[in-house]
Amino acid sequence: MRPRLPGWVRAYRVRAFASDLLGAAAGSAGAFFLRFGELTPYAAPYLLVSALLPVVWIIAVALNRAYEPRMIGIGSDEFRRVVQCGVALTAATAIGSYLTKTDVARGYVVLALPLVTLLTLLFRYALRRSLHRRRARGACMRRVVAVGHAASVAELVQLFRRERYHGMEIVAACLPAETAGGRVAGVPVGGDFSDVPIVVDQAHADTVAVLACPEMDGVALRRLAWRLERTHTELVVAPALMEVAGPRTTIRPAAGLPLLHVEHPELTGARQLVKNAFDRVVAAALLVLLAPLLLTLAAAVRATSPGPALFRQTRVGRDGRSFTILKFRTMRRGSERQKITLVSDADGVLFKIRNDPRVTPLGSLMRRHSLDELPQLVNVVLGHMSLVGPRPPLPEEVDRYGDDVRRRLLVRPGLTGLWQVSGRSDLSWEESVRLDLRYVENWSLMLDLQILWKTWSAVARGQGAY
Repeated sequence: MRPRLPGWVRAYRVRAFASDLLGAAAGSAGAFFLRFGELTPYAAPYLLVSALLPVVWIIAVALNRAYEPRMIGIGSDEFRRVVQCGVALTAATAIGSYLTKTDVARGYVVLALPLVTLLTLLFRYALRRSLHRRRARGACMRRVVAVGHAASVAELVQLFRRERYHGMEIVAACLPAETAGGRVAGVPVGGDFSDVPIVVDQAHADTVAVLACPEMDGVALRRLAWRLERTHTELVVAPALMEVAGPRTTIRPAAGLPLLHVEHPELTGARQLVKNAFDRVVAAALLVLLAPLLLTLAAAVRATSPGPALFRQTRVGRDGRSFTILKFRTMRRGSERQKITLVSDADGVLFKIRNDPRVTPLGSLMRRHSLDELPQLVNVVLGHMSLVGPRPPLPEEVDRYGDDVRRRLLVRPGLTGLWQVSGRSDLSWEESVRLDLRYVENWSLMLDLQILWKTWSAVARGQGAY
């Protein structure tokens, strides 16, 4: 018998069902009144359609498995399934009316299904944000047993603790037999790889996360899946290619074996041209819209401390080419000379300190909300930078890069990026590099749009900026 779902999962599914029903009802009602305005003999059949559409919508969403527990809190997959329902119902309506020769009010269809889809997405987004807030307080978490070597488990523990919105809490770990015992990053080690089902039961876990390690090969994983199947414990596996996103991977069977095919990242070609055009057009539009704010900030910088409004500095862009970056000045005069007294060997490649004595009060405020970086829109228009990309490095930082880190230079640096929406200056050097390389390997225009959307909330909160 399938075990009972946790209470928060059942409650979330009920709320998702109710919000989808409400969104569909509001969308269909709105389409009816926008198209017909009042109840007439011609509009009467569409009143019945508007009443039935929410029911049809809920059935379609359920058939597309958008209420499954594993979809909870996973924005991209959850939203994609909702959009798929909207597209499928629109196509089915068009094909059905053509085959049956039914005269359908196209204006109603064009309004109803997009409205229903949009409102459902908005309600789902609100639900997801509410879930993330609860997870930030430690509620609504999945209890996970991590299986792998100590270093990999410790890295996963730190990742989940920092990004709690994922809803994963490592409650126990299983290590190789020779190292089992003690604790890893504060998490108790319950046993070795053969003890996973026992540890799951003892820790009341609902998920097992297997990290890449030679001991957990195909045979071992299959046997573990069979043992976990009895308790319906979810099994997730982290592949060796940790930073390769789904769109670049496909399963291709060969000789009865499922082979994972990995596409090379697209660093040139038509998609890059589209990205470049998008960056420049949007940056130019933002410069026009934000011109009053830019002039106000420039005047404020000049009025509050002696020196120019703009700060110019040499940075390294795509393929190692240098360019001059523009920012609003946030420091006092002579700050570059004073930097020598502040740098220490412990800072590593990236130099960032809290409560930097060189920063002016206005500069601190602008840094907290990234207002000092707005002049970089000029760099985007000139083609030195992109709206989204890796952090633009200094020449002295690039001189200390290893071969792997130099892959950051394969694309233009960005005004924002994964580093901006994942912690900003609170990130370690290694974590910043990992995020930048992930972007280089998996960039797409859709990923850029997602990062731009998340940037607004990251900048508004002002966390991790100094």
